Amino acid sequence: MSSKALSVSLAGYMLASSSPVVASELEESHRISASLNADWVSTYIWRGQNLGGISIQPGLGVEYRGFSLSAWGSSGFDKEDVKEVDVTLAWGGKGFQVGMTDYWFDNGPGYFHYASHRTAHVFEAHVGYDFGPVVFGWYTNIAGNDGAGHKGDRAYSSYIELSAPFMLGGLAWNAELGASPWKTSFYSTTGFSVVNIGLSVAKEFNPAKSCVLKLYAKGICNPRNEKGYLVAGVSFTTL
Repeated sequence: MSSKALSVSLAGYMLASSSPVVASELEESHRISASLNADWVSTYIWRGQNLGGISIQPGLGVEYRGFSLSAWGSSGFDKEDVKEVDVTLAWGGKGFQVGMTDYWFDNGPGYFHYASHRTAHVFEAHVGYDFGPVVFGWYTNIAGNDGAGHKGDRAYSSYIELSAPFMLGGLAWNAELGASPWKTSFYSTTGFSVVNIGLSVAKEFNPAKSCVLKLYAKGICNPRNEKGYLVAGVSFTTL
């Protein structure tokens, strides 16, 4: 940044800081925010794949100036269901988001095993942009327990999704279309395949000033494996 531009920026900041309203907004933008939530779902469906039955899915996170660190988990009522713990570090601003997620499943080596060929962790990088009417996201496994490709080597399994949120009849709807662009055992695909077509509807309630209760339902179809699901859920979020 040039010295002239820096001078203008500092002058603008000093003038803005002298206004109580703007100063309050600046203080708010520099404040660390935290979130806490828990979901109950009738079936755990992720990107068109059935990962378990009735499940409790807690989450928590912190955010500061666009940077966020969050943890999320899923625990099924059935003892055969795989337990999952995810940690995500991300940055977002002006509709753009980039981040990294560490997925861990308890059906393999323990949590602190990170060897490339002996781990239950999957490390996924993602990038996305909110265009307004449509949200685009690209997700790629870059390390860990990834699926196999054409020659049995690491597939760098990827998932592409377009989603379109909208309001109808006083309810919040979301339509989504997801695909795996190439062969991978991670999504059980042999080439480009649509693996997720979904439509969800949700209604929020405020039983108290400090929390939000959301009821939702979602219809999901995976054309690749010819499976269909209808899922119900309840989400509780603190404010």
